[in-house]
Amino acid sequence: MSTNFKDWPAIGANLIPAIKELHKGAPGVMKAFREMGAAAHEGGALDAKTKELLAVAISVAVRCDPCITYHVEAARKKGATREEIAETMGLAVYMGAGPSAMYAAQALEAYDQYAEQAAS
Repeated sequence: MSTNFKDWPAIGANLIPAIKELHKGAPGVMKAFREMGAAAHEGGALDAKTKELLAVAISVAVRCDPCITYHVEAARKKGATREEIAETMGLAVYMGAGPSAMYAAQALEAYDQYAEQAAS
């Protein structure tokens, strides 16, 4: 059941030009950021899907729309189900209280929109 409070795929796509400009303006910092991201996603005790679910929960807790859209889609691509996103949102709400509940609803909406887009 998809809602349309925000267009999550568009949020991600529309931010790409701004991110490219940031890479041009601060290439060293952004290179280091990419390397840190790659290191955080390396194999280890946690699998890739679990790491993305953690990133979704943190995205909700810190109230970052672009983070939500990127990590929800990454989690979906790593095999996360809507039920796993919803359960992860339960932890995010617990850790972030009321404001996280509002963003948790949006993260589920993002998952639904990406799943519908992938099915098209």
